[in-house]
Amino acid sequence: MRCAFCKNDLSLEGAVSRTDTCPHCGRYLRCCKQCRFYDPRAYNECKEVMAERIVDKERSNFCDFFVFRGQENQHEKQVEEAKRRLEALFKKA
Repeated sequence: MRCAFCKNDLSLEGAVSRTDTCPHCGRYLRCCKQCRFYDPRAYNECKEVMAERIVDKERSNFCDFFVFRGQENQHEKQVEEAKRRLEALFKKA
């Protein structure tokens, strides 16, 4: 994973909190420009259609859809695991 601002490598464990900053440049890690859904060509510069509009893409925010760019695989694994558990929960015996 790399910082979207300084392009230095980051080693992150777990979720990125709203106050976390890059150890190299000091910029916020939980901001739109660090998110996998950020796309300057998309409506509101976000590919997640359910996300609320955030004006300052470089400031920390509370977006519920935030996934750090580079953590996509981990996020997808969590989604798949949640789906598997739900299916098992409602599966008829």
